[in-house]
Amino acid sequence: MQPKYKRVLLKLSGEAMAGAKGSGLDFDVVLEICRAIKECVDAGAQIAIVVGGGNFWRGRSSGQMDRTRADHMGMLATTINSLALADALEQLGCEVRVQTAIAMHEIAEPYIRNRAVRHLEKGRVVIFGCGTGNPFFSTDTASALRALEIEADIIFKASMVDGVYDSDPKKNPDAKKYDTLSFMEVLNKDLKVMDSTAASLCNDNHLPILVFNLEQPQNIVRAVAGESIGTVVTD
Repeated sequence: MQPKYKRVLLKLSGEAMAGAKGSGLDFDVVLEICRAIKECVDAGAQIAIVVGGGNFWRGRSSGQMDRTRADHMGMLATTINSLALADALEQLGCEVRVQTAIAMHEIAEPYIRNRAVRHLEKGRVVIFGCGTGNPFFSTDTASALRALEIEADIIFKASMVDGVYDSDPKKNPDAKKYDTLSFMEVLNKDLKVMDSTAASLCNDNHLPILVFNLEQPQNIVRAVAGESIGTVVTD
Protein backbone atom coordinates (compact mmCIF):
# COMPACT_ATOMS: atom_id res chain seq x y z
CA MET A 1 0.00 0.00 0.00
CA GLN A 2 1.30 3.42 -1.02
CA PRO A 3 0.02 6.14 1.34
CA LYS A 4 -1.63 9.15 -0.28
CA TYR A 5 -1.29 11.09 2.97
CA LYS A 6 1.98 11.46 4.82
CA ARG A 7 0.56 12.62 8.16
CA VAL A 8 -2.96 11.89 9.37
CA LEU A 9 -4.94 12.81 12.46
CA LEU A 10 -7.29 9.91 13.12
CA LYS A 11 -10.34 10.75 15.25
CA LEU A 12 -11.80 7.59 16.79
CA SER A 13 -15.15 7.51 18.54
CA GLY A 14 -15.17 6.04 22.01
CA GLU A 15 -18.33 4.12 21.18
CA ALA A 16 -16.48 2.22 18.45
CA MET A 17 -14.11 0.80 21.03
CA ALA A 18 -17.00 -0.74 22.93
CA GLY A 19 -18.04 -2.89 19.97
CA ALA A 20 -21.31 -4.76 20.39
CA LYS A 21 -21.07 -4.37 24.17
CA GLY A 22 -22.27 -0.78 23.85
CA SER A 23 -20.12 0.54 26.70
CA GLY A 24 -16.69 -0.04 28.18
CA LEU A 25 -13.97 -1.69 26.10
CA ASP A 26 -14.04 -4.67 23.77
CA PHE A 27 -10.32 -5.35 23.49
CA ASP A 28 -10.75 -7.62 20.46
CA VAL A 29 -12.34 -4.69 18.63
CA VAL A 30 -9.53 -2.39 19.79
CA LEU A 31 -6.94 -4.85 18.44
CA GLU A 32 -8.64 -4.96 15.04
CA ILE A 33 -8.58 -1.17 14.82
CA CYS A 34 -4.92 -1.15 15.84
CA ARG A 35 -3.98 -3.77 13.25
CA ALA A 36 -5.22 -1.41 10.55
CA ILE A 37 -3.31 1.49 12.11
CA LYS A 38 -0.12 -0.58 12.22
CA GLU A 39 -0.52 -1.47 8.55
CA CYS A 40 -0.61 2.23 7.72
CA VAL A 41 2.45 2.96 9.88
CA ASP A 42 4.35 0.06 8.29
CA ALA A 43 3.55 1.57 4.88
CA GLY A 44 5.16 4.86 5.92
CA ALA A 45 2.21 6.97 7.07
CA GLN A 46 2.52 9.05 10.23
CA ILE A 47 -0.52 8.53 12.45
CA ALA A 48 -1.70 10.66 15.36
CA ILE A 49 -4.90 9.77 17.18
CA VAL A 50 -7.55 11.59 19.18
CA VAL A 51 -10.11 9.30 20.79
CA GLY A 52 -13.42 10.17 22.41
CA GLY A 53 -14.65 8.85 25.73
CA GLY A 54 -18.33 8.22 25.05
CA ASN A 55 -18.05 4.51 25.81
CA PHE A 56 -17.46 5.50 29.44
CA TRP A 57 -18.86 8.99 29.95
CA ARG A 58 -20.52 11.82 28.03
CA GLY A 59 -20.19 15.15 29.82
CA ARG A 60 -22.91 16.91 27.86
CA SER A 61 -25.52 14.35 28.96
CA SER A 62 -24.53 14.37 32.62
CA GLY A 63 -27.81 15.88 33.83
CA GLN A 64 -27.56 18.15 36.84
CA MET A 65 -23.78 17.96 37.29
CA ASP A 66 -21.60 21.01 36.94
CA ARG A 67 -20.61 21.07 33.26
CA THR A 68 -16.94 21.81 33.91
CA ARG A 69 -16.59 18.86 36.29
CA ALA A 70 -18.55 16.59 33.94
CA ASP A 71 -16.22 17.53 31.08
CA HIS A 72 -13.18 16.80 33.25
CA MET A 73 -14.60 13.34 33.85
CA GLY A 74 -14.95 12.95 30.08
CA MET A 75 -11.28 13.86 29.66
CA LEU A 76 -10.36 11.05 32.04
CA ALA A 77 -12.49 8.68 29.95
CA THR A 78 -10.49 9.62 26.83
CA THR A 79 -7.31 8.81 28.74
CA ILE A 80 -8.57 5.30 29.55
CA ASN A 81 -9.22 4.76 25.83
CA SER A 82 -5.84 6.25 24.90
CA LEU A 83 -4.03 3.82 27.19
CA ALA A 84 -6.04 0.89 25.79
CA LEU A 85 -5.08 1.87 22.24
CA ALA A 86 -1.44 2.24 23.28
CA ASP A 87 -1.44 -1.21 24.86
CA ALA A 88 -2.98 -2.84 21.78
CA LEU A 89 -0.57 -1.10 19.41
CA GLU A 90 2.43 -2.11 21.53
CA GLN A 91 1.22 -5.73 21.54
CA LEU A 92 1.26 -5.54 17.74
CA GLY A 93 4.80 -4.17 17.67
CA CYS A 94 4.15 -0.43 17.22
CA GLU A 95 6.04 2.24 19.09
CA VAL A 96 3.52 4.52 20.80
CA ARG A 97 3.47 7.64 22.91
CA VAL A 98 0.45 8.91 24.84
CA GLN A 99 0.35 12.64 25.46
CA THR A 100 -2.32 14.27 27.62
CA ALA A 101 -3.49 17.86 27.77
CA ILE A 102 -3.81 17.52 31.56
CA ALA A 103 -0.62 16.54 33.36
CA MET A 104 -0.51 12.86 34.32
CA HIS A 105 3.24 12.36 34.55
CA GLU A 106 3.08 8.85 35.92
CA ILE A 107 1.11 7.45 32.97
CA ALA A 108 1.63 9.77 29.98
CA GLU A 109 3.75 12.55 28.56
CA PRO A 110 2.43 16.10 28.76
CA TYR A 111 1.29 17.41 25.38
CA ILE A 112 4.22 19.23 23.77
CA ARG A 113 3.74 20.01 20.13
CA ASN A 114 7.38 19.73 19.00
CA ARG A 115 7.84 16.47 20.90
CA ALA A 116 4.71 15.04 19.28
CA VAL A 117 5.99 15.96 15.81
CA ARG A 118 9.37 14.38 16.56
CA HIS A 119 7.68 11.15 17.65
CA LEU A 120 5.74 11.07 14.38
CA GLU A 121 8.90 11.67 12.36
CA LYS A 122 10.47 8.67 14.12
CA GLY A 123 7.56 6.45 13.08
CA ARG A 124 5.79 6.37 16.43
CA VAL A 125 2.04 6.59 16.81
CA VAL A 126 1.06 9.52 19.03
CA ILE A 127 -2.21 9.39 20.95
CA PHE A 128 -3.60 12.64 22.35
CA GLY A 129 -5.71 12.25 25.50
CA CYS A 130 -7.86 14.69 27.48
CA GLY A 131 -9.12 16.57 24.44
CA THR A 132 -7.93 20.18 24.52
CA GLY A 133 -7.70 20.06 28.31
CA ASN A 134 -10.52 22.60 28.55
CA PRO A 135 -14.21 22.10 29.38
CA PHE A 136 -16.85 23.03 26.78
CA PHE A 137 -14.59 21.88 23.93
CA SER A 138 -15.31 18.50 22.33
CA THR A 139 -12.82 15.90 21.13
CA ASP A 140 -13.83 16.96 17.60
CA THR A 141 -12.42 20.39 18.36
CA ALA A 142 -9.36 18.75 19.92
CA SER A 143 -8.89 16.78 16.68
CA ALA A 144 -8.99 19.95 14.59
CA LEU A 145 -6.63 21.78 16.94
CA ARG A 146 -4.07 18.98 17.19
CA ALA A 147 -4.22 18.30 13.44
CA LEU A 148 -3.39 21.93 12.72
CA GLU A 149 -0.64 22.02 15.34
CA ILE A 150 1.13 18.95 13.95
CA GLU A 151 0.47 20.06 10.35
CA ALA A 152 -1.53 16.97 9.42
CA ASP A 153 -2.63 16.62 5.79
CA ILE A 154 -6.16 15.57 6.72
CA ILE A 155 -8.43 14.50 9.57
CA PHE A 156 -9.98 11.05 9.35
CA LYS A 157 -13.18 10.93 11.36
CA ALA A 158 -13.87 7.24 11.86
CA SER A 159 -17.44 6.87 13.08
CA MET A 160 -20.28 4.34 13.06
CA VAL A 161 -21.73 5.52 9.73
CA ASP A 162 -20.18 5.29 6.27
CA GLY A 163 -20.23 8.99 5.52
CA VAL A 164 -22.35 12.11 5.88
CA TYR A 165 -26.08 11.97 5.11
CA ASP A 166 -28.74 14.64 4.76
CA SER A 167 -30.67 12.92 7.59
CA ASP A 168 -30.15 10.05 9.99
CA PRO A 169 -29.80 6.90 7.81
CA LYS A 170 -30.80 4.73 10.75
CA LYS A 171 -34.15 6.52 10.96
CA ASN A 172 -34.68 7.46 7.33
CA PRO A 173 -34.10 4.71 4.72
CA ASP A 174 -34.23 7.37 1.99
CA ALA A 175 -31.42 9.43 3.49
CA LYS A 176 -29.02 10.73 0.85
CA LYS A 177 -25.28 10.24 1.29
CA TYR A 178 -22.90 12.97 0.23
CA ASP A 179 -19.61 12.13 -1.51
CA THR A 180 -18.25 15.65 -1.01
CA LEU A 181 -19.35 18.62 1.06
CA SER A 182 -18.12 22.08 1.90
CA PHE A 183 -17.74 23.21 5.50
CA MET A 184 -20.31 25.94 4.84
CA GLU A 185 -22.84 23.30 3.77
CA VAL A 186 -22.09 21.35 6.94
CA LEU A 187 -22.67 24.44 9.07
CA ASN A 188 -25.67 25.80 7.18
CA LYS A 189 -27.45 22.44 6.98
CA ASP A 190 -26.49 21.47 10.54
CA LEU A 191 -25.30 18.07 9.33
CA LYS A 192 -23.69 16.97 12.63
CA VAL A 193 -20.40 15.91 11.02
CA MET A 194 -18.64 17.54 13.94
CA ASP A 195 -19.43 20.45 16.20
CA SER A 196 -19.48 23.94 14.72
CA THR A 197 -16.30 25.04 16.51
CA ALA A 198 -14.31 22.21 14.95
CA ALA A 199 -15.87 22.72 11.51
CA SER A 200 -15.11 26.44 11.57
CA LEU A 201 -11.53 25.81 12.66
CA CYS A 202 -10.98 23.37 9.77
CA ASN A 203 -12.69 25.70 7.32
CA ASP A 204 -10.64 28.72 8.35
CA ASN A 205 -7.39 26.76 8.00
CA HIS A 206 -8.22 24.74 4.85
CA LEU A 207 -7.97 21.37 6.59
CA PRO A 208 -10.05 18.62 4.92
CA ILE A 209 -11.94 15.90 6.78
CA LEU A 210 -12.78 12.41 5.57
CA VAL A 211 -15.70 10.73 7.34
CA PHE A 212 -15.98 6.95 7.03
CA ASN A 213 -17.22 3.83 8.79
CA LEU A 214 -15.02 2.27 11.47
CA GLU A 215 -17.11 -0.90 11.73
CA GLN A 216 -14.71 -2.15 9.05
CA PRO A 217 -11.31 -1.15 10.50
CA GLN A 218 -9.62 -1.87 7.16
CA ASN A 219 -11.28 1.35 5.96
CA ILE A 220 -8.47 3.17 7.78
CA VAL A 221 -5.98 1.56 5.38
CA ARG A 222 -8.18 2.33 2.37
CA ALA A 223 -8.46 5.95 3.47
CA VAL A 224 -4.70 6.37 3.90
CA ALA A 225 -4.21 4.85 0.44
CA GLY A 226 -6.56 7.46 -1.00
CA GLU A 227 -9.38 5.13 -2.03
CA SER A 228 -12.80 6.69 -2.56
CA ILE A 229 -14.70 5.94 0.63
CA GLY A 230 -16.95 7.93 2.92
CA THR A 231 -17.51 11.66 2.56
CA VAL A 232 -14.86 14.33 2.05
CA VAL A 233 -15.49 17.74 3.62
CA THR A 234 -13.36 20.61 2.32
CA ASP A 235 -13.42 24.40 2.15
